[in-house]
Amino acid sequence: MENCLFCKIAAKQIPSSIVYEDEELLAFKDINPAAPVHLLVIPKQHLATLSDCNASHAALLGKMLALAPRLAEEAGCAVSYDADGEPGGGYKTLINSGPDGGQEVYHLHLHVVGGPRPWRGMR
Repeated sequence: MENCLFCKIAAKQIPSSIVYEDEELLAFKDINPAAPVHLLVIPKQHLATLSDCNASHAALLGKMLALAPRLAEEAGCAVSYDADGEPGGGYKTLINSGPDGGQEVYHLHLHVVGGPRPWRGMR
């Protein structure tokens, strides 16, 4: 897409703080983070919303979601367990779809949000 911000980031026409890249995906730091860790995972292929995906995109969507725990661990917000088995830390994954879903950039993207709370908007 000619005027898509995330397509331009994937094409390296706009700089970003990249934390992961392969042939299909790019992950980078959100420029307006809602939490200490706020990463975006995008497919390099332009897909406007999750609603534009179908069964042929299942592997790509799975790869996006499977990448989230790795990125969270590398960013220091993975789920961990204490000696009693109690969980600590953690992160949230989120895909906004369409205007009522809060989507602002119309290129499919997965948010990975974590770190100590409170997060912006989560007080």
